[in-house]
Amino acid sequence: MNDDRVAAVRSFNRLYTAVIGVLDEGPADAEYSLPEARVLFELAHQDPLPVTDLRKRLDLDAGYASRLLARLESRGLIVRERSEEDARRQFVRPTDAGRDAFAVLNRRSADRIGGLLRRFADEDQQRLLAAMRTIGDLVGGRRRDPALVLRPPRPGDLGWVVERHGALYAREYGFDARFEALVARIAADFLAAHDDPRQAFWIAELDGERVGGIGCGRGPDADTAKIRLLLLEPSARGHGVGRRLVTECVEFARAHGYRAMELSTISILTAARSIYRAAGFELVAEHDFDDWGPELTDETWRLEF
Repeated sequence: MNDDRVAAVRSFNRLYTAVIGVLDEGPADAEYSLPEARVLFELAHQDPLPVTDLRKRLDLDAGYASRLLARLESRGLIVRERSEEDARRQFVRPTDAGRDAFAVLNRRSADRIGGLLRRFADEDQQRLLAAMRTIGDLVGGRRRDPALVLRPPRPGDLGWVVERHGALYAREYGFDARFEALVARIAADFLAAHDDPRQAFWIAELDGERVGGIGCGRGPDADTAKIRLLLLEPSARGHGVGRRLVTECVEFARAHGYRAMELSTISILTAARSIYRAAGFELVAEHDFDDWGPELTDETWRLEF
């Protein structure tokens, strides 16, 4: 393993723990240790909670967990009960005082995190949250059913579409800057005609993170729409994002009076071609070209409504 990379992770670890330490400091919370606060947090989200589950979540051995719960019980914050079905199982639940204590701790924590975020401009807050999501996805694994949202573009989104097209297609297929220039011109056309009721653009988000996009624009004639700039981040593959984007585009075209829909793609984009075929598109024309560096086969696909 590269020593510089290990050192970079260790440096981030020190910074992160220092920030968390600052957020956890303060006389207002001195009456609760961190493990005590964690117990109250878990109980606020599952009531009652089996003691064995609590131990697993907090990685506590049996002896320490017993002493910790005894302290909280003596302060009137929790109660422990035996299961009616199995006396060997013990459950723990918060008392009214425990719930009140958690509410105070939760509010103070939210205020401190809010104070940290307010140190940064909105754009930097978004960058921070995106970086945190990236770390969570890579280290903890993206959950199996992330929330997918399609929304209209906001300021800066189409610039992101251009940048991601340029970076992804250069890395995966060897396209040069001429391809990025083409994407930029198409994006500029969408922005210039943003009030055209027969065109639309969607940005796809998974758990609040931008992972793709697609546009529906005017085609070669008044009765034909055209799919433009389908984009899918590698991290979003396997979640049905591409199919959902294409479906949204097709339904928009139908609803706005188009009789057909066309798109241009290249033969090496096998995943995209499978999505188009599944949506009912048929290959109607192809030709070879090398406008963006490598030799490619351009394809035109069409769907009749």
